[in-house]
Order: sequence, then structure tokens, then C-alpha cells
Amino acid sequence: MDIDAIHKALANPLRREILEWLKEPEQHFPNQELPVSHGVCAGQIDARCGMSQSTVSAHLATLHKAGLVTTKRVGQWVFFKRDEAVIQAFRDSIEKL
Repeated sequence: MDIDAIHKALANPLRREILEWLKEPEQHFPNQELPVSHGVCAGQIDARCGMSQSTVSAHLATLHKAGLVTTKRVGQWVFFKRDEAVIQAFRDSIEKL
């Protein structure tokens, strides 16, 4: 776990918001065709953010590099899901401080 990468990822409000959305994907992405057990399609996240696809992709890449989300490719689509184990380990490390 790269604590510094996680801190940098969480420093951006949009990235924190994306993580919140991914916490309850059924509520925030009800129109996704595939089950949210795959994660949430990048296109759904793009649409919800209302920003350019490239900007949202950069934010998702930062979350992925920090280990806060996992990715799964299904055909041409990439799905994102929170990595709860990493998030909990980070929370535990913060509590120890």
C-alpha cells in the first residue's frame, strides 16, 4: 500500500466523490446494463461527472494507481470497483497515527 499515492488521490474532491459513488453503485448508477458485481463502467462514471472523458479517465487512473479501485475489462469496456481491503488498510493506518 502506497500511503503517499493514496493521500494524493484523495486530495482531489472529484476522486473522493467517485469513491463515494462506487460505495453504493446500485444507487448512483441504476442504468448500467451489466450487474454492478463487475464494477461500474467507465462510461457511466464519465456521464455522471459531466466532464470530458479524458479528464475522468485521468482521475480513474489515479485512483487505480493508488490501489483504491480495481479494474475489470469486459469486451471493450472497463469497469471500476472500490478495493475495500486497501481502503480499510488505509483507514487502519490513519487511526494508528
